[in-house]
Amino acid sequence: MDYRRLGHSGLRVPALSFGTGTFGGGNDFFKAWGSTDAAGASRLIDVCLDHGVSMFDSADVYSGGLAEQILGEAIKGKRQRLLISTKATFPTGDGPNDFGSSRQHLIEAVDKALLRLGTDHIDLLQLHGQDYNTPVEETLATLDQFVRAGKVRYVGCSNFSGWHLMKSLAASDRYGYPRYVAHQAYYSLLNRDYEWELMPLGRDQGVGAVVWSPLGWGKLTGKIRRGQPAAPGTRAHDIAGTGPRFEEERLFKIVEALDAVAKDCGKTIPQVALNWLLQKPTVSSVIIGARNEEQLVQNIGAIGWTLTPEQNARLEEASQVSPAYPVWHQRGFAMLNEGG
Repeated sequence: MDYRRLGHSGLRVPALSFGTGTFGGGNDFFKAWGSTDAAGASRLIDVCLDHGVSMFDSADVYSGGLAEQILGEAIKGKRQRLLISTKATFPTGDGPNDFGSSRQHLIEAVDKALLRLGTDHIDLLQLHGQDYNTPVEETLATLDQFVRAGKVRYVGCSNFSGWHLMKSLAASDRYGYPRYVAHQAYYSLLNRDYEWELMPLGRDQGVGAVVWSPLGWGKLTGKIRRGQPAAPGTRAHDIAGTGPRFEEERLFKIVEALDAVAKDCGKTIPQVALNWLLQKPTVSSVIIGARNEEQLVQNIGAIGWTLTPEQNARLEEASQVSPAYPVWHQRGFAMLNEGG
């Protein structure tokens, strides 16, 4: 396994992490991801550890906390061999303070997560989304409190805009609060928006990307082709209409390029899609998921080799899309850009 620094921190994380969204199946949405119980989770975690996949990502809203609970049960006796990453911010109840990044909500969320996980600390705590209603100083002071108390080792964010992330980093520098060293962000060949502003910010500020849904919400598995819609029982079918938007013709073009490259290098389509991400700047870890051991081992096969420049260029061309303003405008002045 390749281990990488998590942003501008001293923590080394595996290039591939395991996502626990498939644990529990606590409602219809998460049942489409998977319904792995504690025994199944324990087996998958053993396989991960055998291959060096030693960071496990969860969230308090995954199956209403059931994913964290199952993860906690499955890692008993193994805690020292792995890293736990989890998230909080999204609604966990109907109360007026059951959501957000306020001191009130985060303290309750972290204490409950520690109980479900059966551990005394979280290695990486990430805010699951940006809360415009809470001052960033209040949020960061609370995260500082967690770090000083030993409940949290490192902090990060998820699904942040560039300006909100930079505002938080500036506040951390101003007051001496812990900086976000990770940004758990959506990034795939199907949706490359991360490259426009968040990637340059990450490179400049030392924020590592922890990539979620690297297979484009289940669309880049190779199972969806022209005239071949998603099959029942798959996430792409059962929760169709959720997740990022995309143009169907562009999806087909990307999958065809992935198929050609996969045949060229003797790999599977998902392995090629994952390997493409692993070569990208700022990417510290890519989160993979699996309903069973076979899927897991196949996804782990994305490491240990590298796409050729020609193969990479083919994927780049097939997935290219016109960026939003002001990115397209800035690209017209090469001498003003990094390395120009």
